[in-house]
Order: sequence, then structure tokens, then C-alpha cells
Amino acid sequence: MSSSGNPIRINRFLADCGLGSRRSCEEIIIGGRVTINGDVCISLSTKIKEDDEVIVDGKRLTPHKETINILLYKPPEYICSRNDPENRPTVFELLPKHLKQQRNIHYAGRLDFKSEGLIILTNSGDLSQKLSHPNSKVDKEYLVSLTKPFNIDDKDRLLEGIEIPSGLAKAINVETVSKRSIAITLNQGLKRQIRHMMTALNYRVSRLARVRIGGLTDIALEPGSWRFIGRKDLYKIFNQAKD
Repeated sequence: MSSSGNPIRINRFLADCGLGSRRSCEEIIIGGRVTINGDVCISLSTKIKEDDEVIVDGKRLTPHKETINILLYKPPEYICSRNDPENRPTVFELLPKHLKQQRNIHYAGRLDFKSEGLIILTNSGDLSQKLSHPNSKVDKEYLVSLTKPFNIDDKDRLLEGIEIPSGLAKAINVETVSKRSIAITLNQGLKRQIRHMMTALNYRVSRLARVRIGGLTDIALEPGSWRFIGRKDLYKIFNQAKD
């Protein structure tokens, strides 16, 4: 239910409990993992009332009251997941115990295992929804180190778009940082987008770091460190106001 006590759609309720964005929560519902008052629910149109008992994967859900938003610098070779079958370290292990134990905190915008840089952890389904929705167009900037010099003629190909396994991938800005390093800005969220784009151009990425989300940067954050973010930070993310 909403703060006013009115019934709300089940995907929003799950998001408010910190299970992810509304879109990702729809997959949980369709997968038959939700019961309401003892009955399995797979209908996305279902609304949750104040006295309903909602259980996902055997655990009863309660919407969180305190919003927690965190900016974390993910080191390379940490995985964006709660659990990993290969027992690799996860980003949640970088948090203090009292935050790590809050299972409703999740990542909003992952980085792959070998990549590093800024990620957002939150227990807000609304924030996850805003960051992941295609219409949000939140820019993300990456520093990309290559194993050979970058050919400036390839800049146009990155801007025009390159077909990769998950679709047509485009950069919205490309700048040369050094002979073997470039800065790429994206507003898509395709899987391993930069690595696939550079492979298509016969480059190998030796380091990939996300340095900006919207207008939010933080050069003081070292790998493995984190800080809480507030309204001013969120404003920078969605209004592209750089530090």
C-alpha cells in the first residue's frame, strides 16, 4: 500500500520492499515466486492492501521506511550480486555489517566482474526504476584503457553505432585521454557494451572504469570505499549537473 494506505500494484510493492526495479519485480511475479495470503500470484494487475501478507521465496515482505542510497567504488574482480556460485567476492561484502545484512539493498546499474568504478546501491525501488528505465537516458562516462593506440578514425564508428550481440550500441561522446586511453559516454544499458564495441574494432580493453553517473562524480572515492548520497547527489544524477 502507499503511504496514504491505498492499495498499490504488486510490482511497486515489491520494489518498495527493495527487491529491485518495478520491471525486474515483474519477472519475480511472473515466475510464480510470490504468494499473497497463501495463494500464488502471477497477475501483474494485482493490488496489495494494507493487511495482505506478501511472501517471496518463503520470506514475508515489509516495505522499508528509511531510504538508503549509497555511492560505491567497485574494485575490479568484485561481482554485482548477493551470492556467487563461484565464491567470488561481491560488492555487498564491502559494506559494514549493519548494511550488508539489509537484504533489500540492491545495485542499480551493474558493472561486470573485471570492470571498476561507481555504482549505486539502494533500497528504493523508485530510484532503481528511474535509473533503469530507457526513457531516463542517464549518461554514464567510462575511462577505457587499451592495449594498443586508439585510431582517431574509429571515433566516428563508436558514435554512429556498432552491432553487438545485444543490439546496436552507440556512444554519445568519445574523447581521447592519451595514446592508449579514451573516455566514452553512454546512455544505453547494453550488456558488456564497451567491451563488445571495442572488440568489434579490434581493440582489447585492459582497464574499464565508470567515473560518472549522470552529473555525479567523486574522485575522492577509492576502490572499495563508499558514501551515502542525498538529494543534491540525486539531483546531479538526473539533471546531468557535473561536479
